[in-house]
Amino acid sequence: MPQGSESDSATPTAAKPKRTRKSKPSAKPRRLPPFNVVLLDDDEHTYEYVIEMLRALFGYPAEKGHALAYEVDHTGRAIVLTTTKEHAELKRDQIHAYGRDKRISSCRGSMSATIEPAPL
Repeated sequence: MPQGSESDSATPTAAKPKRTRKSKPSAKPRRLPPFNVVLLDDDEHTYEYVIEMLRALFGYPAEKGHALAYEVDHTGRAIVLTTTKEHAELKRDQIHAYGRDKRISSCRGSMSATIEPAPL
């Protein structure tokens, strides 16, 4: 090699900056936080009404509807669905709009429900 070539140079060459790669999108999409739809107890609705409403709005069979009616009657509340916030809001609104229990003449309207963040 001839003298004065770059390989014989006493001064170090500047290191090329490392290229950073953009991270690839993860294979799993980010999940939205879950919300519970909570049915609240009252004394104006029959078990039959609750079972009928849960079947109409959620597609639950009579056995599941009865179990949830029993839970709301004995504990004051029952989680009827865990889903995304937007879907939970829709289901809560459908419960509120379902109508009165025609089996009880003093019934003034639909049952009450709320939504709340579900534990992760």
